[in-house]
Amino acid sequence: MASLGGQQENEEDEFISSLPKERGWSFSHVYLFEQFWCPSSLIRERNIFQKHFHAKQSDVLVASFPKSGTTWLKALTFAIVNHKKFSSTENHPLLTSNPHQLVPPLYTFRGNIHDQILQLSNMAEPRVFGTHIPFPSLPKSVIELNCRIIYICRNPFDTFVSAWAFFNKIKVESLSTLTKEEAFEMFCNGVIEFGPWWSHMLGYWKESVARPNTVLFLKYEDLKEDVDFHVKKVADFLGCSFTQEEESDGVVESIAKLCSFEGMKDLEVNKSGTINFEIKRFENKLFFRKAEIGDWVNHFSPSMVEKLSKIIEEKLSGSGLSFKMHS
Repeated sequence: MASLGGQQENEEDEFISSLPKERGWSFSHVYLFEQFWCPSSLIRERNIFQKHFHAKQSDVLVASFPKSGTTWLKALTFAIVNHKKFSSTENHPLLTSNPHQLVPPLYTFRGNIHDQILQLSNMAEPRVFGTHIPFPSLPKSVIELNCRIIYICRNPFDTFVSAWAFFNKIKVESLSTLTKEEAFEMFCNGVIEFGPWWSHMLGYWKESVARPNTVLFLKYEDLKEDVDFHVKKVADFLGCSFTQEEESDGVVESIAKLCSFEGMKDLEVNKSGTINFEIKRFENKLFFRKAEIGDWVNHFSPSMVEKLSKIIEEKLSGSGLSFKMHS
């Protein structure tokens, strides 16, 4: 974390302790900040970021609610943006680095702020970042410069199952393991890191409707159904479309194959490597569980299905956003 002046740090602590607080899924506590639940460390980083981060017009943001296909979309976006630089997939960075290393989280301030800003400004352009931050809390310069944002969401049923499995593995050690019933109750109330999930989705959805040239909204299920189509769609959106020659040479298919779940899961870096995130070092293999659509049917009781279906209907009503039920 960036060091702040003593007085400023105390003010920050006081502010955070005044916010509504709940038990988190992977953190001891999450706080309701700007209408979403997040850990105290992230609130601090976000406030520093608002003051010191300067977006560049060419910046690309891969945004998502946790466990919605983030790792896959990061890999695809990195490969698409750099498809001329790494025309052959033989020596591709994705073969030796986890997608989260190549597309770092947007909020990464630790240690000296000025060193961090210098590091970010020296990143090769276009800079590609990942974030779970809801749209209204993104750095102002990202919004003002109309930086391209690609958002991926997933059927809330599968999102819940994936999140429950993942957060229990990465939680701080002092925290008890959440039972499925406890986690489901919290999920239905919107209490989960970066939740409520419905307002997270709707924030980006509404922006994608209002500004389709700035925000591209994707569904995990659609991406699974036709990867090649979406690889081309993302490339067109980012202004780095494939030429006829590249398409004839199978570049689109090779990117889809390179970034496939099976392909990435089998790489040595993703089987044995680790990556440093906010709370601790994660094993890369944690990011590759099942990647299935409809796995929720193995975990949901009829009453859970009924309850979550009603919440989805109620929260998304009139927005135009809907999900197909895969079972």
